[in-house]
Amino acid sequence: MELGWLLWGAAVLLLLHVLMELSPAVNFVLRIGFYSLLCVVASALAAPVCLLVNGGRTVKNMRIIRTVVKSFKYFLGLRFEVKGLENFEVKGPAIIVSNHQSILDMMGLMEVLPDNCVQVGKKELMYAGSVGLIIYLGGVIFINRKSTSSAKMVMAEVAKTMATDNVKVWVYPEGTRNCTGDLLPFKKGAFHLAIQAQVPVIPVVYSSFTTFYNPKKNLFTSGKIKVEVLPPIETKGLTSDDVSDLTDRCFRSMRETLFRLSGRPS
Repeated sequence: MELGWLLWGAAVLLLLHVLMELSPAVNFVLRIGFYSLLCVVASALAAPVCLLVNGGRTVKNMRIIRTVVKSFKYFLGLRFEVKGLENFEVKGPAIIVSNHQSILDMMGLMEVLPDNCVQVGKKELMYAGSVGLIIYLGGVIFINRKSTSSAKMVMAEVAKTMATDNVKVWVYPEGTRNCTGDLLPFKKGAFHLAIQAQVPVIPVVYSSFTTFYNPKKNLFTSGKIKVEVLPPIETKGLTSDDVSDLTDRCFRSMRETLFRLSGRPS
């Protein structure tokens, strides 16, 4: 009986392997499914550890989450090449901004995430089962993107949190995922926040995923991701009148770096 189950299991695995080789769509769905399952299971296992070690919702839990998520790359055949981590070594709080491409961004985030850093995410993530629980325990700051007044209130609280808790805040200024290989126009909230708190902006750029991940083409294979942390941009002495210039400066710098890392002309 046990031999029969083993033979059936082997047959199913062989069939899946053949289908993955023959059909990009099947390969994409199975790899996305595996990644999603990995996130759910890892979150469910890490949540009790966070509660036992740190007692509840705190940015300290990000160390545990980071350790777990950094193992995902081995399951998915992804490699990271990181440059410029020393640029995170600024005294006090800072705003970190990066490009936002896909559901795989969480892996890239955790690959370079500095200590005492919280992320800003959409409120809907809170209700994503065990994944929502683990990011809540990690101290992620949730914003209701449909309410401008609510988002402004949250960002005002973020400014206070940075000052009192001495933390860095990670924001995706594009506001939504963008897998075109380029940048969407930046929203100005993060830059208003940086100037309001008089803290530096640290840009982080990930090379384009399009060579190995593209939902429109059912593409999801192994690949290499280049990551570069750019030098901090100071905001001391700047006022609200300088927000647009700061946003444009950061956008141009990150876009140029994105093209360079991705091996395409600017």
